[in-house]
Amino acid sequence: MKIQDLLRKDTMLLDLQATTKEAAIDEMVTKLVSEHVVSDFEIFKKGIVAREEQTSTGLGDGIAMPHSKNTAVNEAAVLFAKSSKGVDYKALDGQPTDLFFMIAAPEGANDTHLAALAELSKYLMKDGFADQLRQAKTPDEVISIFDKNSITEESVAPTQTVQSAQDHSDFIVAVTACTTGIAHTYMAEEALKKKAAEMGVDIKVETNGASGVGNRLTASDIERAKGVIVAADKAVEMDRFDGKPLVSRPVADGIKKSEELINIILDAKAITYHAQNQNAKKSDDTEAKSSLGSAFYKHLMGGVSQMLPFVIGGGIMIAIAFLLDNILGVPKDQLSNLGSYHEIAALFKNVGSAAFAFMLPVLAGYIAYSMAEKPGLVAGFVAGSIASSGLAFGRVPFAEGGKASLSLAGVPSGFLGALVGGFLAGGVILLLRKLLSSLPKSLEGIKSILLYPLLGVLITGFLMLFVNIPMAAINTALNNFLEGLSGSSAILMGLLVGGMMAVDMGGPVNKAAYVFGTGTLAATVANGGSVVMAAVMAGGMVPPLAVFVATLVFKDKFSEEERQSGLTNIVMGLSFITEGAIPFGAADPARAIPSFVVGSALTGALVGLAGIKLMAPHGGIFVIALTSNPLLYLVFIAIGAVVSGLLFGALRKKS
Repeated sequence: MKIQDLLRKDTMLLDLQATTKEAAIDEMVTKLVSEHVVSDFEIFKKGIVAREEQTSTGLGDGIAMPHSKNTAVNEAAVLFAKSSKGVDYKALDGQPTDLFFMIAAPEGANDTHLAALAELSKYLMKDGFADQLRQAKTPDEVISIFDKNSITEESVAPTQTVQSAQDHSDFIVAVTACTTGIAHTYMAEEALKKKAAEMGVDIKVETNGASGVGNRLTASDIERAKGVIVAADKAVEMDRFDGKPLVSRPVADGIKKSEELINIILDAKAITYHAQNQNAKKSDDTEAKSSLGSAFYKHLMGGVSQMLPFVIGGGIMIAIAFLLDNILGVPKDQLSNLGSYHEIAALFKNVGSAAFAFMLPVLAGYIAYSMAEKPGLVAGFVAGSIASSGLAFGRVPFAEGGKASLSLAGVPSGFLGALVGGFLAGGVILLLRKLLSSLPKSLEGIKSILLYPLLGVLITGFLMLFVNIPMAAINTALNNFLEGLSGSSAILMGLLVGGMMAVDMGGPVNKAAYVFGTGTLAATVANGGSVVMAAVMAGGMVPPLAVFVATLVFKDKFSEEERQSGLTNIVMGLSFITEGAIPFGAADPARAIPSFVVGSALTGALVGLAGIKLMAPHGGIFVIALTSNPLLYLVFIAIGAVVSGLLFGALRKKS
């Protein structure tokens, strides 16, 4: 399949009207929907926006390649759009963007279309190609430009990599990878190849794309290479580069700073990579050292992101079980069996409980994995399991004689215990790596197969038996406090977590409040849900809804594109997607963010005052039936949205 097979004439927009990033995305997605390439505007746009939040697909030089592999896509297609005015697309070079390729890839499709998309990336790296597209007046001219610049013959021998490395004084290997593996991966590959050819350097580039690993580096390639360039936004195989000079950068640097990366290797400025110490000191050519706080947040989110699917899936299944028993009715003398009294309810609860049981081991396991990679995974899972089961050393009375003795006591430490256990497991593995680093190379294999799993589980498990005791006490005290929330304490808690949801609308503060809310679910879902979780979700729904209110009431202060975006924020807000308000917060933070915080905090406080509980960790209006008072819950959200919207609109200057 060639790129021309995906580049449809009926989806081309040769006079894009939008001038802002979100409006441009809306205009292109609308075109895909109108031509039946995409079946659902919101689902596909959500995928596009999620990709943009990771790294802008505005690659610079006036080119953007927004893309999503998405369940809403009916068939693979590439939309080409051209703007005569230029769009502020937050490109990597800060300049306006005028050429767009929106890539729509269906979920679960084969890899043929991905090869074509990789080919598109290579076209765009050709000198003068973009300027030819800027002159095109009709869809036929666009297709003709691609035909005239066919890269089929060039792809037979793209660089000198097929030649013997012994014929060149410099040979470098590289790995490129982006989060979706569709565009940036192959553009970085092409940029590195092109620059290496200009500099007379032989290079082999491995791509970690959506279709798998392409042009895989062999042990021989790595051995004879002068150094390694890793231009990647996701994890790639690193142990194979042990002992080689290596520079690691984001994939965007592979595209825009390819010459700089190559020169770092040629000038011997790269630091030698040591696989047995993933936390080895990085050189100045890599990203700056993270602070302790940002490192903690990174590892915590590494565990939380893997845990959330279990919390969401299991939590909602358990909540449905309680809902079914409430609908079908349970005798008063059987209320202790609520959620499992009827067979259909018991089925939902058992399945949900099975998913929920993985929550703490997965959290701890992937925190440790983020810190120490694969060796940390098993120790982390064990730490999370111990936190869940409650194994600990404690003094308990024997059945006979009433004497106290040291024994194993069941004291589950819950979310907090798993969190501490994850960091403990990761730290243990890092310490073991340091202690075992002096072992001979011949024992390298036995370290990962035997020593790390055995010693990691042994030490982590033993330490967790002691950690569980204080963490269980804290966890119990916290749960008792949350269960007893009422009056002023509930108002204060709701006000705090509700306001935090609007501070950065998806950033660290927002995530901290959300993680805290989901952490209260495990202990409260059997008792009707969590007030904290209810305040968190309500507070998070307010900012996008406030945008709609502001754009509706103060029309003269917003552009046409912003008013259209206000309409889409209704769906975002009702779906508990706080990120919908980010463009407005970013454009006018001094007025927007305080306005959003006021409404979200007010809503959270009202939810706390009324003691409304929620049994689901996500879903917005779609799980409204799982709150203890759906009508009042919606009223409180509406109050917060109106207050924030009116305040934002009043403070806003005319567009």
